[in-house]
Amino acid sequence: MTPKFGYGSPAGVRDVTALLHLATQADRDGLDHVSVSDHPYVADLLDGYATIGVLLGRTQHLSAFVNVTNLPLRPAPVLARTATSLAALSDGRFILGLGAGGAWDRITTMGVPGLRPAEAVEAFEEAMQLLHAMSDGGRPEPTKHYPIGQLEPANVPAPLIWTGSNGPKSLAATGRQADGWIPGRAADWLSDRYHWSRPIIDEAALSVGRKPSDVATIYNFPGALTASPARRARDDEGRWIGGSPAQWIEELTGAILEHGAAGFTLFPRGADAYDVQVARWAQEVVPAVRAAVSQSTS
Repeated sequence: MTPKFGYGSPAGVRDVTALLHLATQADRDGLDHVSVSDHPYVADLLDGYATIGVLLGRTQHLSAFVNVTNLPLRPAPVLARTATSLAALSDGRFILGLGAGGAWDRITTMGVPGLRPAEAVEAFEEAMQLLHAMSDGGRPEPTKHYPIGQLEPANVPAPLIWTGSNGPKSLAATGRQADGWIPGRAADWLSDRYHWSRPIIDEAALSVGRKPSDVATIYNFPGALTASPARRARDDEGRWIGGSPAQWIEELTGAILEHGAAGFTLFPRGADAYDVQVARWAQEVVPAVRAAVSQSTS
């Protein structure tokens, strides 16, 4: 898989002008994707799916996904129709980000009954199966959590599914069903979370006849992208905190070539303006990393 580079968009109701400007800039500068959050219970956040629909309509090359879809609030059969519709409308630029559901105390305020963790993971895996079945070549059938009636698949290829999985059971479901994994809590390739989580995905993929490489790792990657070098790019606990373009280029190139990283979604931190950092990312860091990786693998 060619490494993918994107950014996390601001998504507040007061951020509309900045959100649209950033998407236009990122599309022009050659980034691969934009992500938005999905917290419908927060009044001042834009709805994730309304937002990516607008962004896909205003761009030509940029893919978009909700990072990650709050499945309990978006029933899988309807979500499948939304996914195939967005994929068709955008000429395949829609990616389905999916999670089993967190913050149940907030989710239930929307009138949705709570699920035990095991039930939520069951519904999560069944949703991925149903999403594939309701796309081109599929055959939708009822499941425990989605007792659908007779439905026909849409004549649209299934979008990529990237999951935000954390627990062992949801990680295994990712290995069996998904195309990509977004490690939780901004964990990266040096973290303990990554080192115990990734083998679960790989073993689950092998158990159903897939290759571990069928499930890409795409990192949510927060950090400050500064004009000048940082004294150190990681904190005392080993978490990435950022630095100059040269420091980012070295770090990400190593992550791809030495650790198999398949993608990064930048979440700018620090004092420099958000759009300035996204521009720095797109215009300085990403082209240099792409060139270094291409040179090393050619």
